[in-house]
Amino acid sequence: MAQQTEHFGMNRTGVQMSPIDTAAMQGSDNAPIRGAPGDERALLDAREALIMDAGDIGSIPMPGSVAGAVSMGMHMLKGDRPQILLDKLGERLAFERTGTRLYDALLAKCDVMQGGPAGMTRDHVAAIRRDEARHFLLLKDVIESLGGDPTAQTPSADVTGVESLGFVQVLNDPRTSLAQSLHALLTAELADRAGWETLIALAGEAGQDDLVAGFTLALEDEHRHLVLVQGWYHDAIGLTPVPGMLPPGGSAGMPPDSTTAPTTSPDVTTPGPGADI
Repeated sequence: MAQQTEHFGMNRTGVQMSPIDTAAMQGSDNAPIRGAPGDERALLDAREALIMDAGDIGSIPMPGSVAGAVSMGMHMLKGDRPQILLDKLGERLAFERTGTRLYDALLAKCDVMQGGPAGMTRDHVAAIRRDEARHFLLLKDVIESLGGDPTAQTPSADVTGVESLGFVQVLNDPRTSLAQSLHALLTAELADRAGWETLIALAGEAGQDDLVAGFTLALEDEHRHLVLVQGWYHDAIGLTPVPGMLPPGGSAGMPPDSTTAPTTSPDVTTPGPGADI
């Protein structure tokens, strides 16, 4: 079992490290420094004013080809909402691209750090990375088939890019341990699973049964990723599994093979580590 790397040291961030200064800071003599009693009404007013004056975060780009415009127009005439689906497709594409880069960063740590979690091998991590890259290419093809431009940043893609910045910073920080990196990836995988579930629901609502089938396979991949990463993370921090928790090498309500490395054969050419996607 891997051991966590956290240790006791000269951490001086807490007020208990300087009780004399803390008491002086909280004393009545420093009331002007702390500010006069009041509420946050002024801050709330400022926020409300900004919200009222703010515009939207981007827009869905118009199709750049005649075929794309015709395809989108036909969907809208049938009462579909292709703009919502394209927005969320752009969101997932951006997230899968980021996910690929997160696993590139984890691979770099695996190559340097020793004593990783039980059951976590470089091949396991590389297989998940290939899944993420394959999902990216799947989404690219789907967006193009609907008349959209996969290189355009949709509003939801913009937002998910900002949301993912923390993951990127944690995984690429040379100081973070494998346990800390896996915690960030566990959070990302939870969000990824929810995102695919939303996409499947939208595609089903639009009557895109072929898309639902492909997206469901991707969701199955993400279920497997989640079980693996959660198991590795628990082992990395020395956690003893408890009832109801996904344990290392086991699963709760998952298919029997969900804790093995991803084995789905890619139906598109999958870029390897370091590829520009």
